[in-house]
Amino acid sequence: MAVSHSDLKEALDTLKETGVRITPQRHAILEYLINSMSHPTADDIYKALEGKFPNMSVATVYNNLRVFREVGLVKELTYGDASSRFDFITTNHYHVICEKCGKIVDFHYPGLDEVEQLAAHVTGFNVSHHRMEVYGTCPDCASKEAH
Repeated sequence: MAVSHSDLKEALDTLKETGVRITPQRHAILEYLINSMSHPTADDIYKALEGKFPNMSVATVYNNLRVFREVGLVKELTYGDASSRFDFITTNHYHVICEKCGKIVDFHYPGLDEVEQLAAHVTGFNVSHHRMEVYGTCPDCASKEAH
């Protein structure tokens, strides 16, 4: 599912506003992240783009992801396995995670936004955010097990 150009444009505008130079590599990494719904690792991104940028290293990818994280465009997801996955931040969404292969899939559930209001109301906290993860076995792994 391709994400609209407005996401990319907004992300590039955010970089401009925060004074981050937009290099062709940064542009490509951002575009890949926005279009990838699979929460790629830095390695995945590097492999996808190395043909286009032969001089790019995994370290370059990491450094750029760190820059994006600092300006609030990207979230680093650390779920058990060693390699962080990166998620372009869109509206609130949740993750369902396969315990066998580590695949992470997004789903939206607007009803949960009320959880923050309820939590604030009941506890008196100033709630900043919440996170929820759902775990299970993805269809691919489940069909492998069935055979």
